[in-house]
Order: sequence, then C-alpha cells, then structure tokens
Amino acid sequence: MVIFLIAIAAFCSTLISGFFALRLQDRLHLVLGFSAGAIIAVAFFDILPEALELAGAVHSTATIFTFTVVGFAAYLVLNRFVPHHEHGIDGVQTLRRSAGAGSVSFHSFLDGVAVGLAFQVSTAVGAVVAVAVLAHNFSDGINTVGMVLRHGGDRRMARKWLLADAAAPVLGILSTLFFRVPEDILGLLLALFAGFFLYIGASDLIPESYHSHPVRWTTVATIAGMLALYIVIRLAGV
Repeated sequence: MVIFLIAIAAFCSTLISGFFALRLQDRLHLVLGFSAGAIIAVAFFDILPEALELAGAVHSTATIFTFTVVGFAAYLVLNRFVPHHEHGIDGVQTLRRSAGAGSVSFHSFLDGVAVGLAFQVSTAVGAVVAVAVLAHNFSDGINTVGMVLRHGGDRRMARKWLLADAAAPVLGILSTLFFRVPEDILGLLLALFAGFFLYIGASDLIPESYHSHPVRWTTVATIAGMLALYIVIRLAGV
C-alpha cells in the first residue's frame, strides 16, 4: 500500500514542478539556469554516489566512471550530429527535443525502479530512497519543460512530455513487482545517465540560459539550483 502512495506522490511532484515552469515561461532563462544547476547537482551529489554504492562491490571505480564518460560522449555525439540552433529542419528539432526530454523520463523511470528495489530490501530503506526520489522528481518536471521549450517545442508539447515524465517513476515502481535487477547493473546504468545529465546541464542548458540574457542572474539561478538540490539531497540522506 505504501509503495502505491509513493508512486502517486512522485506523479504529482513532477506535474506540479512542470506547471510551475510553464507559468514562468516568460522568464525561461532563469528556469533553464536553475535547471542546469539542479541537473548537475543531481548527477554529482546523488546519481554518481548511488552508482558507486550499488556497483562498487563488483566493479572498480574506474569502470563505473568509464560508464559516466561513455554517457557524456554519447550525448556529445548526438549533439554534434544535429544542428545547435533553431534554424534547422523541424524533424531535427523534434529529435533533439525527444532525446533531451526522453533521457529525463528514462532517468525518472530508473528512479522508480530504485524505489521499488529499495522496498524489496526493507520498508525503512525504501522510505529513505523515496524521499530523495520525490525531491528529484520536482526538479525533473522543471528540467523536462525547460528542455522541450529550449528546442522549439510549444506549451502543448511541453505538457505531453511532462505527463510522460510524471508517469515514468510510477511505471518504474510498478515494474519492480515483476522483476529484479542486480545492484551492480543498476549502478552502471545510473553512472551512464550521470554522464547524460552532466552534458545536458553543462553544455546545453547553461549556455542557452545566458545566450540572450544578463549573465549575472542566470549565474545566480544556476548556483541556486546546485545549492537547492545539494540541501535537499543531504536532508533526504539524514
């Protein structure tokens, strides 16, 4: 019963944050700046430590970080093979939009898987992981909306991807009722997506946030995103 309530809470958390971002569309540069800081902080302060903890008993630290580099390089190749600006073909923008928002949604699915597997260990462990995931879902909603609008999507498209991202952790949680994933494999997957997130935050969202806006406030927004997620993650780990 508890795990189903957490699934509902994860869905609502993502939707609320996404609609918050949509209402601030006229200040999207600040949303993008905050999203960049949040997504980088999640990669460094949560995903990578979790990957090391899950896979460290089987794989070396070098192997785990290699997966992070592979993830970063894979997203780099994707970006280099498509135009970087909005002047290209609509289909290209759709590809970039889908890749960015889709990676966030898949990470949200893995978040749900992590919650489900944690509850398979014990209710106490599951509760701690759930608190962290709910906090991350809030930033995921903002990140999803930011990336869709960044790549030429309209509000309707942003709402569709937001709904997909909100449903992803629910599906992840429910899926663990039917299968089990070895911890070391899950750790490697998280390391891979940490690389995705580091590229998205540092090479995509940060440059776009200050492209046509004052650097001062977008920089403040990015640092605020990092600090906010650092505090949330640390509090969730207490």
